[in-house]
Amino acid sequence: MTDSFASEKSRASDWFRSLRDDIVAAFEALEQDHTSGPLADAAPGAFDVTETQRSSDDGSDAGGGLMSVMRGGRVFEKVGVNISTVYGTLGERAQMAMAARKGIPGMKDDPRFWASGISLVAHMQNPHAPAVHMNTRMFWTPHAWWFGGGSDLNPCIEYADDTAHFHGTQKTHLDPHGSDFYPRLKAWADEYFFIPHRKRARGVGGIFMDDHCTGDWETDFKLTQDIGRAFLPAYVPLVRKRRTQAWSDADKDAQLVHRGLYAEYNLVYDRGTKFGLETGHDANAVLMSLPPLAKWV
Repeated sequence: MTDSFASEKSRASDWFRSLRDDIVAAFEALEQDHTSGPLADAAPGAFDVTETQRSSDDGSDAGGGLMSVMRGGRVFEKVGVNISTVYGTLGERAQMAMAARKGIPGMKDDPRFWASGISLVAHMQNPHAPAVHMNTRMFWTPHAWWFGGGSDLNPCIEYADDTAHFHGTQKTHLDPHGSDFYPRLKAWADEYFFIPHRKRARGVGGIFMDDHCTGDWETDFKLTQDIGRAFLPAYVPLVRKRRTQAWSDADKDAQLVHRGLYAEYNLVYDRGTKFGLETGHDANAVLMSLPPLAKWV
């Protein structure tokens, strides 16, 4: 059977790999050039890279990816940058979710799917340096395709100028696609990253979109690429600025409590976590986003 979307799938998965390589290089550079301030005398961190596999019910090839995790660095306490390209047949629960939430017809008759993307979460050594999350992805079925993703900042100690820089950089990258994109995707992030049982946001927001399909794949892909391109200039300057600040025991305690919010959100509400576990992807890769240490009061 000819795959009329083969070229688009290949371009998307290649882009996510390229973005992953850029981010890994930038984060390892932050570790190498951290020469003053807390933990400057420690050994710089580096990523451990392992291949991941998605398991299928019949044992056939179902895709996989790369899990790149750094633990115990000078700047990053734990950071993961994962990419994956998976495919196969959606189970009954996933079919029902797609039909109900996305209104995709014909899922029961042909439940094939293909998905590719990059997912990143960084938890920092210094409580003044903000944690961050980013992902972009493409999803395909024989009946529909769409893009999703975004990034959001999760500081335990908030700085108004950091928040302004993070949002301003994203707006700069989105404005060429239309002046309505940034405010719409910001509002979407504010809604999506809200923790109902805590009645608060998990951070200071960012941008987010899901189910994005205008019918023009090229245009939608370019938007998704610019969401990815915005990440490093939005985030790296904040790390460079905050990684040298001294911290107190109270600051570290505040960080660990705030991480509890992140863990609660990802385990209870995050769609990506639920999809990854339900479709048989490597559980360690799916749960990479969880912080190394957290506490609850």
